[in-house]
Amino acid sequence: MLFLLQADTVNVPVEAGEGLSLFSLLLKGGWVMIPIFLLSFIAVYILIERFLYIKNNSRIDEGVVRKFQQSLRQADVSNALASLRTSSDVYSRIFQHAMARLGRPARDIESQIESAANIEISAMHKNMNYLGIIAGIAPMLGFIGTISGIIRIFYNISVTDNISIGTISEGLYEKMITSAAGLIVGIFAYTAYHFLNGMIDNFANRIERESFDFMNIIHQPAK
Repeated sequence: MLFLLQADTVNVPVEAGEGLSLFSLLLKGGWVMIPIFLLSFIAVYILIERFLYIKNNSRIDEGVVRKFQQSLRQADVSNALASLRTSSDVYSRIFQHAMARLGRPARDIESQIESAANIEISAMHKNMNYLGIIAGIAPMLGFIGTISGIIRIFYNISVTDNISIGTISEGLYEKMITSAAGLIVGIFAYTAYHFLNGMIDNFANRIERESFDFMNIIHQPAK
């Protein structure tokens, strides 16, 4: 009987520990978790909103590109413009500006394409700087939580005059949870920032190739 009672006594804390939910664990991080949570929500929102915007606006209708280039090779300016006007994608908007400069020096046309592309790319970069800010701030907030947790540990020791696990556990929770949360949010924001930048770079490279093809075509009239 004594052995069974001892076994039951040992099992109690294990069951209590298993009942600790993730939310309850995060709450032990203290007040620093509030701004870290807010930063995580902002980062997720920006990632989703920018991803959808960039994906939709970097899509190029290949059929429009073929018709446009075919008309240019035939020196049919009116049909080339008409093919661009059948679509509202970024490619069509950029090269409509370029077509308005036909007949001018090549440098003027290239400058117009570059300016139009930069406007579109700037729109894609909108709010992305906040991801960079979050990537820097979140780990620093975690570090503040670490300092706060250490202060709590020493305060509890000074009040209770006892260096036991129970005395220092509250501060340790705050220290470790905030550090981990800050790093996770910072890594997420950093990754999201570079992922979106990669999408924009791919689009910019595509526009650069299309610009190169456009300049070659208009300087090689129909044979």
